[in-house]
Amino acid sequence: MSTSSEKANRLIELFSKIKPFEKILDEITLRDIELEYTQQVIPGPVSWSNEAHQKRVQFIKEKTGVDLKYLIGLQSPPDSEIYKGNIENYIGNTMIPTGVIGPLRINGTAASGDFFVPLATTEGALVASYNRGAKATRLSGGITSVCLTEGVQRAPVFKFNMLSEVGAFMFWILDKLPLFKQIVGKQSRYAQLQDLRLNMEGNNVIIVFEYTTGDAAGQNMVTICTEEICKYIIENTPVQPNYWYIESNYSGDKKATAVSFSSVRGKKVTTESKLKRKIIKEVLGTTPEDIAMYWQTSSVCAVQSGSLGIQGHFANGLTALFMACGQDVACVAEAYVGITRMEVCKDGDLYISVTLPSLVVGTVGGGTRLPTQQECLKMIDCTGEGSARKFAEICGATVLAGELSIAAALASGSFSKAHKIFGRSK
Repeated sequence: MSTSSEKANRLIELFSKIKPFEKILDEITLRDIELEYTQQVIPGPVSWSNEAHQKRVQFIKEKTGVDLKYLIGLQSPPDSEIYKGNIENYIGNTMIPTGVIGPLRINGTAASGDFFVPLATTEGALVASYNRGAKATRLSGGITSVCLTEGVQRAPVFKFNMLSEVGAFMFWILDKLPLFKQIVGKQSRYAQLQDLRLNMEGNNVIIVFEYTTGDAAGQNMVTICTEEICKYIIENTPVQPNYWYIESNYSGDKKATAVSFSSVRGKKVTTESKLKRKIIKEVLGTTPEDIAMYWQTSSVCAVQSGSLGIQGHFANGLTALFMACGQDVACVAEAYVGITRMEVCKDGDLYISVTLPSLVVGTVGGGTRLPTQQECLKMIDCTGEGSARKFAEICGATVLAGELSIAAALASGSFSKAHKIFGRSK
């Protein structure tokens, strides 16, 4: 999962526009501080009564300022026209129950503070597990979460007769990046073409166009921009291809690939936390050694299965968060690829890190503008422009909380018991 020096310098430049880089490094440092937790606890975490539900709704309103009128059904969208651009042949809404975890304490470059994170799911035990991980990490000082780099790709393919034609085409393409950037600038205010890479296979040429897309997830945006570039190519290339397609199936769009795992697709986020031995015993019911031993063993087993990356259940938290906050849920197919690592520190505490190289997320466009999704995004203060990197860092921290909790449950032998309690209606 390497990053080019050019991208690294762009990242530091971006950070420096926010505040001095040295100050950012200081702010994301985990601190050993005493935290008041009891007044922040979500009411009735294991109660499904109407009274507990109402208390939780009031609690969220007090803590976040969001009254959840759409989410709890007090108000319906005024007109079905609101769904234009999100659904065709509209007939109604599939209602997914939504829970909340937190406070999740994050020390990030964009996300900083305590967050109550909404998760939409029908899987019993999921919210309880992530909430437990959030509690353990918060009592240990929080989670550092950093959005490292960004890039959304579209990869058209051009098919020629023979290698000589391929060579002439590629030679012609090589110096066109500045021109292609101008074409993109005329199509979108937000998309910026950063780079192009060429991949030759026989008489096929794949051109990988890499963009940044502001605060949008950007799949549609980069498709439209790439279409305009391809029109220019076909009209001006000295060697005409026999066929061309706007997407070669190389970009990794909505699928797990080694390419996005080794570079970036969407936003790349890395996170870490250091769990105190005392907290692991009191909150998670196990020890750092038992968690680390389980994780070492499970990692070897994951390698034997041919897993892309090594992780416990990224898809659980990401799917629930994506549904609640209006993301393209199918992008979990690529977003779940990543690495979790756990090890015992010299002082006997537990170090955990999670890295996600393929978070295709946004806070504008798509489903983010719909009523219930807007309320969920407001809960974590991630609405509109300037919020996408923050949302990505919250995604990373949420995933880490879930990885910690499931590893602790498996290490302690309580995994099955938890699902008996929370995963059944009786």
